[in-house]
Amino acid sequence: MSRTEEFQELRPLLFSIAYRILGSVGEAEDAVQETWLRYEAAATEPRSVKAYLSTTVTRIAIDVLRSARVRREQYVGDWLPEPLLDDPYDDPARAAELADSVSTAALLLLERLSPLERAVFVLREVFDFGFPEVASAVGRSEQACRQLASRARRHMAAGRPRFEADRAEREELASRFFDALREGDVDGLQGLLAADVSMVGDGGGKAPQLARAVAGARNVARLLGSVCPRMARIEVTFEPHELNGQPGAVFYDRDGRVLHTLTLDVLDGRVQTIRTVINPDKLRHVGPVADAWAIHREVRATHP
Repeated sequence: MSRTEEFQELRPLLFSIAYRILGSVGEAEDAVQETWLRYEAAATEPRSVKAYLSTTVTRIAIDVLRSARVRREQYVGDWLPEPLLDDPYDDPARAAELADSVSTAALLLLERLSPLERAVFVLREVFDFGFPEVASAVGRSEQACRQLASRARRHMAAGRPRFEADRAEREELASRFFDALREGDVDGLQGLLAADVSMVGDGGGKAPQLARAVAGARNVARLLGSVCPRMARIEVTFEPHELNGQPGAVFYDRDGRVLHTLTLDVLDGRVQTIRTVINPDKLRHVGPVADAWAIHREVRATHP
């Protein structure tokens, strides 16, 4: 098998590692591309191609994350991961871990970890790498990696909800939510929201948002029930789509360009958190991006 063929076979794994460490589709793709360039330029063939490529992409991602930390601290408004439509890596034996680790909630928890803790957690807990492999990838001893993994597990466990909704429950609730959203049914929406539901948007200072942050079932339902029908009048549409393994939707302007994404966190039979990403820099991998400011002006010009 040629180097190109070996690399292409492992590309889904490499992207999935990099995305979980970075929370960015674009940065993950760049890390994978840089990994290929280093592999292509290597003078000798590594004993284990998988180990070499996994180590290389992990170290690149750690370096990128360290430099990105400063940018994220200076980010305008709330920072959310770039929406992921499909995870290219599939391993039936790790399906639950893979799905959980790519959710927006999990990625936001990972943001609280140090770059090394994050990398160790991803390799060990998500992809089930042995500690010798993890140690080689991050350049630390096995004992140090065990300690990093233990700290990361504690942090992740402390931030997770006690009871997760199963897939069927999430999908059924999401279907009802999007039906009510299409109809502008405020009461219907409110009945699906947790009392302390929160709605968070990521515009990055580059696009208008429905709201920076809104809390409470009544407030969120009234906002959605007011704005979405007005958006529909100017031919903004949406299509339900699983994003980061969670129920969600992609919104489009009248020309089919991507306006924003929306994801739902479901727990205990209610929507707990609604997250929207409208920063155009985070949507280019989804498709051609709409002019959010122009749509905002149109929506404001419509009568309630």
